[in-house]
Amino acid sequence: MTGQLLEEVFTNPGIDPRLTWRNPPARWAVEPERGVLVVEPAAKTDYWQRTHYGFRNDNGPFLFTRAGGDFVMTCHVRFRPAHQYDQAGLMVRIAESCWLKTSVEFEPDGPSRLGAVVTNAGYSDWSTQPFPSDRREIWLRVRREGPDYLVDSSDDGAAWTQIRMAHLHEDDGAREVECGLYACSPLGEGFVAEFDRLRIAPGRVG
Repeated sequence: MTGQLLEEVFTNPGIDPRLTWRNPPARWAVEPERGVLVVEPAAKTDYWQRTHYGFRNDNGPFLFTRAGGDFVMTCHVRFRPAHQYDQAGLMVRIAESCWLKTSVEFEPDGPSRLGAVVTNAGYSDWSTQPFPSDRREIWLRVRREGPDYLVDSSDDGAAWTQIRMAHLHEDDGAREVECGLYACSPLGEGFVAEFDRLRIAPGRVG
């Protein structure tokens, strides 16, 4: 979809035909009367490579299209977490060894963690900041500018705050990458995420 706009607001029974599931979730549905995509990931689903914890997981539900060149990808997500690390947000993927994701990861005993995971050469890093554990929605944005990415968050979809700038080492800035929505339940089942918007627009923020 290089150079094209994708704007999915989930008001039709199906999803945009340009979107494809990688690792389809245990349960998912479009509810057009509410304008939401409901995703319920299975237990033990996650994206992480090696760092600190040692394990490698690459099995989370990911609804994506392919885009080349610069783009701005935005979503709004509401979440009902059940276990620590439950998460849902945006992802850009080149390979198992090279990808980026951004979300709120739930912490039951303190502030949750708003942040981004960047994976290069098969090793993940995780930058985080506190997020109120009683808040249940957020706007997220990923901007691709050449081979670099800027990650932003917002309370209202209008005023944005940058939370990360990163480089994906396997990206040359021109190749097509997989980009879209993801959700994971690293520990147990019961997590529900609701997306009511996915927008992928070519170009950069003015």
